[in-house]
Amino acid sequence: MSDDEARHREKMAKRKAVQDAEVAAKTIEKGLLIVNTGPGKGKTTAALGLMLRALGHGWRVGVVQFIKGAWDTGERRALAAFGDRIAWHTLGEGFTWETQDRARDIAAAEQAWAQALALMADPGIRLVVLDELNIALRYDYLPLDAVVGALQARRPDLHVVVTGRNAKPALVEAADLVTEMGIVKHHFASGVKAQAGIEF
Repeated sequence: MSDDEARHREKMAKRKAVQDAEVAAKTIEKGLLIVNTGPGKGKTTAALGLMLRALGHGWRVGVVQFIKGAWDTGERRALAAFGDRIAWHTLGEGFTWETQDRARDIAAAEQAWAQALALMADPGIRLVVLDELNIALRYDYLPLDAVVGALQARRPDLHVVVTGRNAKPALVEAADLVTEMGIVKHHFASGVKAQAGIEF
């Protein structure tokens, strides 16, 4: 073995010892409140990727889509193969600039939140994705304090993922994990339209 290889092996052995000690020190297991926010693309995609991971472990999962209308999306088609292991509810009527009717948007958000509470109360569901809930909170379609309170009061083993831009500070404070998706470059700015398999 060369000196470089020996130095590398020694360095990696020390790093492994540090990593192993850090991992061993983490002993808490609990349901997480996860928030995917920010102006960049990928918030819902990340949440659904996590859902796919949960399904791989045999979990039952739930999805409530706030705001978004009943688009025919690739992920919904693919996930239909999991049958009753996924409870999927698209309850929005489209983006706010499409409906242009605040009362209808509030009613749809309230219906979606009622479904979210039902999924969160189902002891057989381990993960709930609340897609675009941040948008409903941003436009005051739902009472922020009540939503954050219900998320904090969820049962101890339930994981919840909230997506959407402009997460409210109270939700960020309550969350266990917050990821802000940044935008460096987006093809939409160059005139490229939303495409099947990429955006939906």
